[in-house]
Amino acid sequence: MVGDVRSLGRQETVSPDAVARLVMAAAATWPVAAIASEAPVRSVQIGAAGDVFAFAKEALRRGDAGAAELALRALTEDPAAAVRAEARFRLAKVVAAAGRTSEAAVILRRILDDHPTAAPARLELAALLGKMGHQDSALRQLRALRTADLPPNVARFVDRWSASLQAGKPFGVQLELALAPDSNINRATRSDTLGTVFGDFTFDEGAKAKSGVGAAVRGSAQARFSLGRGLGLVGRAVADANLYRDKDFNDVTGELSLGPEVRLGSTRMAFEIGAGQQWYGMKPYQRSLRLAGSVARPVDSVSVIRLDGAGRWNDNRRNDLQDGHGLTLRARYERALSQQLSVAGSFLADRFKARDNAYSTRSWLAGISASRDFGRITFSLGAEFGRLKADERLSILPEARKDRLTRISLGAVMRQFTFAGFAPVARIVIERNESSVEFYDFKCTRTEFGISRAF
Repeated sequence: MVGDVRSLGRQETVSPDAVARLVMAAAATWPVAAIASEAPVRSVQIGAAGDVFAFAKEALRRGDAGAAELALRALTEDPAAAVRAEARFRLAKVVAAAGRTSEAAVILRRILDDHPTAAPARLELAALLGKMGHQDSALRQLRALRTADLPPNVARFVDRWSASLQAGKPFGVQLELALAPDSNINRATRSDTLGTVFGDFTFDEGAKAKSGVGAAVRGSAQARFSLGRGLGLVGRAVADANLYRDKDFNDVTGELSLGPEVRLGSTRMAFEIGAGQQWYGMKPYQRSLRLAGSVARPVDSVSVIRLDGAGRWNDNRRNDLQDGHGLTLRARYERALSQQLSVAGSFLADRFKARDNAYSTRSWLAGISASRDFGRITFSLGAEFGRLKADERLSILPEARKDRLTRISLGAVMRQFTFAGFAPVARIVIERNESSVEFYDFKCTRTEFGISRAF
């Protein structure tokens, strides 16, 4: 195994053969007797199941992957949990070898749902996620794995593999679709009046909160090109859309970005320039230009910290007084507490200087979240609290804007209904923004029912 892990300065890599042997070595940490088709099969191969395992192995040796897949799929319905797990693990390897990586990832995720401490399955899943370009998800699986009591040689290998994954994969795509009932689709006030220095003004119906059912579409694509010596070039495309029957409330955002990424040991640094556009009511609302940088570094084998900074220039197409530039700083710490539980905390500070000081703001946002697997369901819970203050008041208002934001979210991914690599997801977000200016004072409850990646 040692010969397959090569330390070449900043070009530390892990070969595919070494990863396969690592899976076999880690099998000793899981009660199932054998987790890789190359490993000697002991207690799980009893009676007819043993004959089917032997048949599948021989079929693979002859190059008949189809026959091996049929045999292993039959064993995934075996009454014995150990046999089912062994069959799924071997089936995932066969399916992945055929190029069906999403299907293989779903199969491995099923093993982990039933056996959260299945180290070899988690290793294989991390490898597939890295191959598919889901780098952060792969690293998250490896951090979860390091919470287990691994043999020292396996633990060292995982740490080196984590460093190797920092180099990233060439291409990755993520997509989430959801039906989204929302009590306040335009994030508007429910107040009937706006207090001014001239007295109370009455809001018309179009400026007040509206409820509705919409479709939420979120997607991203990333391409990475290696330039050698730990240096790469990364391009990203991101889109986020909330669409409603009444197109006047449609909110669509898109951004393209490009920049270099540098890896120095276990530290990953990235810089990018991005151009974005927002449409509201299907009409141009705002353009933006962004310069950003980030640094991510493992704190230890089970946690990582990331620092982000970005400067932006906004061109508001509807109100020139809101044109301006801003600076955002953000820190995020993520830790795996076990192979089923992870937690994260974040803090963001923002300063925006607009053409009119009444639209210039200082704000901060602190958040904490947790994710926990319960069988074939993953629950997530998060809470965010923030404050915002404007530099000055608008001339017609009695005081400057001051906001207090609270946001609570609860979500669940239900993998028992997986289809084509996607699983149903349900999410509820409760948001309350208390403001000294009635126009910005709102509350809303948003529920989403959709599909997301099942692994």
